[in-house]
Amino acid sequence: MTEEALQIHEKLKNAVLDRNVSEVSAMIAEMEAVDIAEFFESLDTDGQTFLYDLMTNEQSAEMLLEIDEDKRKKFLSTLSSKEIADEIINEIDSDDAADIIAELPEHKQDEIIQHLDDVEHAQNIVDLLRYDEDTAGGLMATELVKVNQDLSIISAVKEMRKQAEEMEEVYSIYVVDNSDKLLGTLSLKKLLTTSSSTRVSDVFNSKVRSVKDSEEADEVARQMQKYDLFEVPVIDSLGKLVGRITIDDVMDFVKEETEKDYQLASGISSDIDNTDNIFNMTKARLPWLFIGMVGGLIGSRVLQGNESALQNVPALMFFVPLIAATAGNIGVQASAIIVQGLANNTLGKDTFRTLAKEISVSAASGMILSLIIFAFNLLVNHQDFTISMTISISLLAVILVAAVIGTIVPIILDKNKIDPAIATGPFITTSNDILGVLIYFSIAKMMLHI
Repeated sequence: MTEEALQIHEKLKNAVLDRNVSEVSAMIAEMEAVDIAEFFESLDTDGQTFLYDLMTNEQSAEMLLEIDEDKRKKFLSTLSSKEIADEIINEIDSDDAADIIAELPEHKQDEIIQHLDDVEHAQNIVDLLRYDEDTAGGLMATELVKVNQDLSIISAVKEMRKQAEEMEEVYSIYVVDNSDKLLGTLSLKKLLTTSSSTRVSDVFNSKVRSVKDSEEADEVARQMQKYDLFEVPVIDSLGKLVGRITIDDVMDFVKEETEKDYQLASGISSDIDNTDNIFNMTKARLPWLFIGMVGGLIGSRVLQGNESALQNVPALMFFVPLIAATAGNIGVQASAIIVQGLANNTLGKDTFRTLAKEISVSAASGMILSLIIFAFNLLVNHQDFTISMTISISLLAVILVAAVIGTIVPIILDKNKIDPAIATGPFITTSNDILGVLIYFSIAKMMLHI
């Protein structure tokens, strides 16, 4: 936050504490919704209520869309169903309205919808609530501008004006037939340069990319990224136009998915943030910590099982951390590349080729690292040649095995409809730590005859 923004927040906070109605009203009238939301989250419940009461319905609705989901749910619990319906849901598009309502208890959802005066808006929200949130239907808004192909340009403009009154922004004009089947789009240039008596069917663009309402949200995001789409229409199984998805809807989804994947890769099993209570945070972290502990216990048993080898060649002990850490790092690197490729749909379908490429990269890295360790042990540590060779060969073998595991596991998880992000972090690190130490001592026993 900039120095100027901090000063504004401090001034506004003092005005809220003093319950200075005129000053607070004047200040928030000049602020963007996202800035009000940031300030709103810093207030206690009384302060939030005071600020909320001074905002217009449009301001409060836009502001609530910007705040953290848990804090929004907590604040909404202080409002009646009628207040939520009149002051918030009536002011926002159907997709945002459905997202907010879906966060609330089922009985309150029904009450809010019953309080909506706009029957069409209520029906649109009910329809959207039926979709899974991770599908195109769950992302889309039903508000859009569409014109029938049989209309003249002048009639189409009149129809568009009526529809546009219900929307904040208009990015695309969709052309449909009498059954509402999507046919294409109508450009603004055509509207401005075509005779008013011309039929829409003569000038619309039939080349339009669309997605089905059942399409997975991550696939929608990939399509919009691939073709640089700012907005994409959504159709049902019959080709009927049912909604539209804008880039901001997709960005919100991508942000949420990135946060989930980051937490999974870090060993956090459910979506949490620093505002959650201690119980929920502990519950989310404990499973992977337990797995890590079990892995550590298994690793200690491996070391105990090779106690005689360590007694015969004590120098082997010094390189156990190096072997375990390298195995974990290589595995995480390989899995991260694969997970990214799966997420971006750039991996390709040839699993063998992907595996071969990753092993080749790891082999090259392993050879370089092994040579460095061999030279270091021989020239700096003055280790025996055979011991130095044993450590270097073990390191190379461990790197290759870790690369195979890091590549194969995410692909297997993805094929079984399991989020491959869980393959990174603790899972790969723990498994490769154990395997790395096992491989290390197996090679050492074979080469050193111990």
